[in-house]
Amino acid sequence: MTEMFDIKDKVIAITGGGGVLCGTMAIELAKAGAKIAVLDLAEAAAAKIADEINSNGGRAVAVKCNVLDKKSLEAAKKEINSELGKIDILINGAGGNKKEATTSPDLSFFDLPAEAIRFVFDLNFIGTLLPTQVFGKEMAESGSGIILNVSSMNAFRPLTKIAAYSAAKAAISNFTQWLAVHVCQNYSKDIRVNAIAPGFFLTEQNRFLLTEEKTGELTPRGKTIIDHTPIGRFGKPEELIGTVIWLLSDAAKFVTGIVVPVDGGFSAFSGV
Repeated sequence: MTEMFDIKDKVIAITGGGGVLCGTMAIELAKAGAKIAVLDLAEAAAAKIADEINSNGGRAVAVKCNVLDKKSLEAAKKEINSELGKIDILINGAGGNKKEATTSPDLSFFDLPAEAIRFVFDLNFIGTLLPTQVFGKEMAESGSGIILNVSSMNAFRPLTKIAAYSAAKAAISNFTQWLAVHVCQNYSKDIRVNAIAPGFFLTEQNRFLLTEEKTGELTPRGKTIIDHTPIGRFGKPEELIGTVIWLLSDAAKFVTGIVVPVDGGFSAFSGV
């Protein structure tokens, strides 16, 4: 059983690795013995995660990388190959929303600027597709590898106000299924592609949308989410790890093309 879930010495590249959720993934996967490349546009954030891993006996490198720039991704891949070796696993974690692409009393859907919508879609979907092209090509050439995308509960149950983000994450879920079939049919049966769809976790991006900055109490939006989450709380970043390790290990050797909710039951609850 231990061998089935073993990821020791696997080289894992994680985009968005300086963030809360992917940073936690990086740290916990390193504890399981993987070698981690922490990729992020924010170099200091990536370095902080890599330093924590290395100071605790793990192996990690921080790599500044723009997931919307293929040349930047190719340079990152070259650096990772040099420092850690062949990349076994890619986690596409980079993403996010933009205030200007979010409806509000001051900004109606009909006035959402195309450039803001395009930014959100590019960051999430194109920011998943381009790294997959760059890192996945090496997997196709070697005949093995694992790609794990990060979708969202918004792909299952789109939230109000964030049309662009919900649509982009839905695109990631669809792309995950498409790519899983494509690589098996055209390259190797030993390349697997799956995704996780986190429910609601407090991050730096959403903390003050879900909780009051001064009091820490739930905002109306935060309360609605908790009321529709059967487990009755937000997730903790480390609670993603069990699902992630399962999908990255031989325990999921016959699993490809799925999107796994990690959501405290949110997607199962009708509200009634």
